[in-house]
Amino acid sequence: MTKCYLVTGCAGFIASKVTELLLDAGHLVVGVDSLNDAYDPRLKQWRLDRLQPQRNFRFHRLDITDRAALEELFEADADYSAVINLAARAGVRPSVDDPWVYYRANCDGTLNLLELCRQYSVQKFLLASTSSLYGLHNPVPYREDADTGRPLSPYAASKKAAEVLAYTYHHLHGIDISVLRYFTVYGPAGRPDMSVFRFVRQIAENEPIVVFGDGRQSRDFTYVDDIARGTVAALEPLGYEVINLGGDRPVQLSAVIEQIAQLTGKKARIEYRPAHPADVPETWADIQKAARLLKWSPQVSVEEGLRRCVAWYQQNRDAMLPLELGDHVG
Repeated sequence: MTKCYLVTGCAGFIASKVTELLLDAGHLVVGVDSLNDAYDPRLKQWRLDRLQPQRNFRFHRLDITDRAALEELFEADADYSAVINLAARAGVRPSVDDPWVYYRANCDGTLNLLELCRQYSVQKFLLASTSSLYGLHNPVPYREDADTGRPLSPYAASKKAAEVLAYTYHHLHGIDISVLRYFTVYGPAGRPDMSVFRFVRQIAENEPIVVFGDGRQSRDFTYVDDIARGTVAALEPLGYEVINLGGDRPVQLSAVIEQIAQLTGKKARIEYRPAHPADVPETWADIQKAARLLKWSPQVSVEEGLRRCVAWYQQNRDAMLPLELGDHVG
């Protein structure tokens, strides 16, 4: 049965892959994105250019913080099977410098969408959340029922607020809501401020890479195709559920750097800088709930995922080399 989905942030890393899966399954997708400069918008346009030729895809350039523009969209075409809110300001360190933009995108934007779902009787809402909600006081692997009331960054705090808003709309208005906490998503066409993209490009181009901390911090790297599969699986009716999607295998940053160096045939030139207080030393997802509710488990190993990232960069080097990078770790 063909359904129609509204996907926000559709030119983003995860959302473009989710959109691709929905289109491949024969569904209609209405995509919205502001194409802002949170990171180099040329990469967002690169992803969007690969979606726009598909006949079941309709794109609208708008910001989810613009409630009036969103309402016009819903008024024109509100027969959505679900709203998939993957639009967000992401990144731990930049949120410390400008917390306001994170609050607007992640809280106000989510509230606008939830209220329009209520107003136009959209019964399913999916919210992208983050492993950054887990803090230093949480034991690993992180479980969804852990205390997430002590976030270490404004980014994490804004996502926690969005989760709480989503629960309120489930409780008051009966909207079926899936909240997915993503763990360090990487893959081809990934964000240029994230570690894997940065390391691949910089090592391949004999540029120095910056590591905050000693490189022994570990992340539960999760391949984007696995994340997209889990996101689509969570569109089923679940009530209200918070679900981790992670690789279930923490890998030290130094090991990732070493493998990328081997794959590129280059030597990594590393500049170490002090760890940031908003970063945690380790992330690790307990994914038992995803297995139980979504019948989901990660399929792509870090070794295979990094191989694909390097191959993709080599194939798209001319387009990727001019991009501006950032310094977000994971």
